[in-house]
Amino acid sequence: MHDELVDHLTRTTPLGRGEALRVVQDVLAYFDETTEDYVRRRHRELQSLGLVNATIFERIAEELRYRAVAPPGLSLRQLRRIVYG
Repeated sequence: MHDELVDHLTRTTPLGRGEALRVVQDVLAYFDETTEDYVRRRHRELQSLGLVNATIFERIAEELRYRAVAPPGLSLRQLRRIVYG
C-alpha cells in the first residue's frame, strides 16, 4: 500500500519503514474524514478549549476553506445542523 510514497519518506527523512507507513496511513485517514465528521470533531475540540459556539462555527467555516478537497461553502446554520442535527 503506497509503497512508492513510503520508500520516498524513508529516503528523505530519518523515518524507518514502519514509521513512514504509519505516517502515510495517518495522513490518508485525516484526509478521508468527511466534512460532517470534521465539523463534529473540530466543534468538540474547540468547545473543550472553552470557546463559544459563535466563535467555533466561524473558525470551522474558515478552516474548511483550506481542506485538501474543500467542501462547498457551508453557512453557520448548516454547520450548527451538522453538530446538533
